[in-house]
Amino acid sequence: MHRIQQIRDAQIYGIRPKRTFRDAAIRYLEEENKASVRCEAMQLRILDPFIGDLLLEGVHMGSLQGFIKYRKAQGVKNRTINYGLQVVRHILNLAAGEWMDDRGMTWLRHAPKIKLLRETDKRDPYPLSWDEQERLFSELPPHLRKMALFAVNTGCREQEVCQLHWEWEILIPELQTSVFVVPKEKVKNRRDRLVVLNTIAKAVIEGERGNHPTHVFTYRGRPVANIYNTGWQSARKRAGLPHVRVHDLKHTWGRRLRAAGVSFEDRQDLLGRKSSRITTHYSAPELINLIQASERACLDDRSKLGTTIILRQQLRHLRAV
Repeated sequence: MHRIQQIRDAQIYGIRPKRTFRDAAIRYLEEENKASVRCEAMQLRILDPFIGDLLLEGVHMGSLQGFIKYRKAQGVKNRTINYGLQVVRHILNLAAGEWMDDRGMTWLRHAPKIKLLRETDKRDPYPLSWDEQERLFSELPPHLRKMALFAVNTGCREQEVCQLHWEWEILIPELQTSVFVVPKEKVKNRRDRLVVLNTIAKAVIEGERGNHPTHVFTYRGRPVANIYNTGWQSARKRAGLPHVRVHDLKHTWGRRLRAAGVSFEDRQDLLGRKSSRITTHYSAPELINLIQASERACLDDRSKLGTTIILRQQLRHLRAV
């Protein structure tokens, strides 16, 4: 009867049906397919006890104060709290601007202003030294160690590693290697992401080959949802690196590429950053150049080896053909 009355009110009086924020969150997660949806779902689970039962009209900065205080009490930084607030703001904007029922009425009349917190406590990136990497990785569980080793040698983001599929691998027979192309739907900047494999990253991939039909990285036969979990948190404490994040592996890779003298353009490509010149349609010589650049940054100063000799020979051979 309640639903029938809502429909009657909407048809006769133009009154919007009452919908909760939980209703909107469920619709959002069902329709959204961007790379960060897993992280946003996590934020919505945290938000649900505070605003899930509220009607959309009742969600605003005042009703969000409980969530903000709770997260601050947990020691969460403002940047992370803002991530949750941004998800709320986006959903409310969709409800007010795009989501319509069969009578052409939006879910929400007006979206309230959701003000983000000042990020005065923002933490700077923390690239790892070789000794720090050794300490951290030695404490990680084996499956996380392999994923971290891949991340720090490719610059891939956490979810690009966790969601890496075998079907994204492209064999390059003339170079006796392969690359991965992560589809743009799974990449933060919404562009296809070329992942070049240096010696270490390739060895990690070969060690996982055949373990699972779809996903590269698994634990006990199932894909790994996150690297940043209790295993990571416990390992970094034992290593004396309590504040190191998974994203610092990407910063570490970028720092090592720069220290190895890799050009800005090649660093952009290897890190998968948004660029007007980036393309996944590389020629073999271009791939060799990127692999060479990647190799230069994968070994520390104590163990530099001449790993580019074979690559140079292949390049000369290709140019001669």
